[in-house]
Amino acid sequence: MNEQQEGRFEGRVVVITGSATGIGEATMSRFASEGASVAGLDNQTAKNEATAATIRHDGGEAIAIECDVRSEEAQTNAFAKVLDRYGRIDVLVTSAGIYVGSALVDIPMERWHDIESVNLTGVLLSNKLVAATMIEQKSGSIINVASMAAKTSWPYSAEYSATKSGVIGITRSVAMELGPDGITANAVCPGNTVTAMVRTVAAEIGATRDMTGEEWLDMRANDTALKRLAEPWEVAGLIAFLASDDARYITGQSIEIDGGLILS
Repeated sequence: MNEQQEGRFEGRVVVITGSATGIGEATMSRFASEGASVAGLDNQTAKNEATAATIRHDGGEAIAIECDVRSEEAQTNAFAKVLDRYGRIDVLVTSAGIYVGSALVDIPMERWHDIESVNLTGVLLSNKLVAATMIEQKSGSIINVASMAAKTSWPYSAEYSATKSGVIGITRSVAMELGPDGITANAVCPGNTVTAMVRTVAAEIGATRDMTGEEWLDMRANDTALKRLAEPWEVAGLIAFLASDDARYITGQSIEIDGGLILS
């Protein structure tokens, strides 16, 4: 079970993209449980509001904002709403992302542009839009969710690997640029994590190998030293650590959380 520190983020405001499901949802709940005011940005409106409503029911402070991260206008409006309500932003977590696997020869350009617009442009926009606020505060923590696919790759993942590698590149540049203002920026690189998106991907890629989705996930779990896949709350725990005072001297890093998939 995850260990939490009550009140560790009391008085802090956290913005999370892709907050409706998976790692983003778990991260939103984690920060709220440790005292933060959380704002979830997602275009899955009903699921996003349900996440926020659950947090409020449990005594936390949370708002859900409908937002398509591909749109600069939508993100600009969303960040303005957060600032209007809370007056500051202390932590940004960019968890919004999509995975669509295709054989290299079959990648349609419209699919490439779609995945790039969410996984890469969306992250760049979020980092850009939060920067001025954090610079003015002379403090802040940015955690961009990349992937182990940014450091290694598999067949049928060229477009996903490319965009997640780009997230690491953005993170390093942001860390160097904003460091003098007391702002840290790091990327987390999860291995396969038990989310709805990963199960969908498993079914698609498994079918190319005459495997069921569950068989493919079992294979991927067996590739790790721990012989299992990650749970979303485990990734949320690393994200919370990177946003905490204990991690103030960690910046520009891309940290693997993969159960020992790659040992380096």
